[in-house]
Amino acid sequence: MSDSKPTAVTLPPVAKCTSGRRIPSDTTLADVEKLQSPFLSEKLQAYPHGDDDSIDLESQVSRTKRCASIRYAILYVYRRLFGLVFFANVAVFVAVMTTDQKLLALVNAAAANVLACGLARQPLVVNAIFVAVCWIPRGAPLWIRRVAAKVYHYGGVHSGCGIAAVVWYMGFLGLMSKEYWAPPTGQSTVSVTPVVLAYLIVVLLLAIVIVAYPAFRFIKHDYFELTHRFSAWVVVALFVALLLVFADEASQAANESFGMFLVKLPAFWFLMVTVVAIVQPWVMLRKVKVRPERLSPHAIRLHLDHTTTSFGKGIQLAKHPLQDWHGFATFPDPEGKSFSCLVSKAGDWTSACIKDQPTHLWKRGVLIYGFAYAMRVFKRVVVVTTGSGIGPCLSFLGDDNRPDLRVVWQTRAPLRTYGQEVLNLVRRLDTNPVIIETNQSGRVDMVPIIRQLVKEFDAEAVCVISNPRVTKSVVYELESRGTPAFGPIFDS
Repeated sequence: MSDSKPTAVTLPPVAKCTSGRRIPSDTTLADVEKLQSPFLSEKLQAYPHGDDDSIDLESQVSRTKRCASIRYAILYVYRRLFGLVFFANVAVFVAVMTTDQKLLALVNAAAANVLACGLARQPLVVNAIFVAVCWIPRGAPLWIRRVAAKVYHYGGVHSGCGIAAVVWYMGFLGLMSKEYWAPPTGQSTVSVTPVVLAYLIVVLLLAIVIVAYPAFRFIKHDYFELTHRFSAWVVVALFVALLLVFADEASQAANESFGMFLVKLPAFWFLMVTVVAIVQPWVMLRKVKVRPERLSPHAIRLHLDHTTTSFGKGIQLAKHPLQDWHGFATFPDPEGKSFSCLVSKAGDWTSACIKDQPTHLWKRGVLIYGFAYAMRVFKRVVVVTTGSGIGPCLSFLGDDNRPDLRVVWQTRAPLRTYGQEVLNLVRRLDTNPVIIETNQSGRVDMVPIIRQLVKEFDAEAVCVISNPRVTKSVVYELESRGTPAFGPIFDS
């Protein structure tokens, strides 16, 4: 989007590329263009960088914000949302425990949190959240738009409600167990059936919580996904069964018809909506045609034409509907009648996809808005990515009214790995992208380059899409020194 000319940047003394050639210390970026690959010689500029001295650091001096480590590394927005939801539930829990109808209140609250937890991950609801929050015009005050752009932290609501549901349910289980084992009147009004169901549910709930812990989730993601999905389905099914049995016994004790008691029970309706939210994406389960385009031994481009895509949307794909699903950002193909996603080697599934080049894959639900959609609230954005992270960045092409962009892409041999057509798409994002070829320069610290571009471009935000470690590090480094930066988190 930018038509600015390359900035002359003084390189550090005697920088040495992997090729072994030495570059004089007084070389500027314009001089280095002649030394780059054929791709870069076609006016795609490289940004050679060895250390922080290769950028004008004096103009970048800034103090770390007060309490930056607490605000941006510990109590970031995801955890704030989690805490807000959880402690609000704790306050209500304390209030409920002072009422006479504890058992009914506990089961209703548990079901309400199960519903909120499920809806926070439901594709239609997620799309509605992004659209509702990111409707803000670009003429609105910048601080409002920067707050709105944190919408991708909505996963904090999902996990907060999930943990709160477990707390509510444990309270319900404790009271029901007391009623069964030590009834105040000496005769229990609870039979063995709901007790057995209740304990089965709590075992599954604990399993869901354990596998969702980030450390386990990163190491054993496939186990997490399968356990999380199928255990959640079984929990909801058992919860419905428990509710029916519980309602039958409670209605008899209250001398009221089963149907009337059930209809008046909020938990019943909460669970019915939860069931619909779970089933809806699977009703749209389809096996769709895929046209694979092998780019290199490390990457493949998948073309799909069963629908069209737009700014910031992603798709879930699987080889088998009941096995692991993988999400990919989408971007429109040049003719606009189909769309693509980039798959880079990053595990067994992606490696097999590159090797086997599938012609059909399963998809479910609708295309869903992702992190990149939040960037539409800004006027000017510096996009920072590494390797195959360029795929999600290309989703910006889904809207001609996208922000003005500058691109910083650090990757190994981009032309050989991703092909000329993908690189042409990068030029549609930014006619003068900053390409750092690690096979020539090695890995470099991108933060000084980013700060320089932010200053030159007068950017309102920095969008970082890389692996979790790099994303977290770069976002923190920028935010802690006053540059608004955004990057997907583990639960985006």
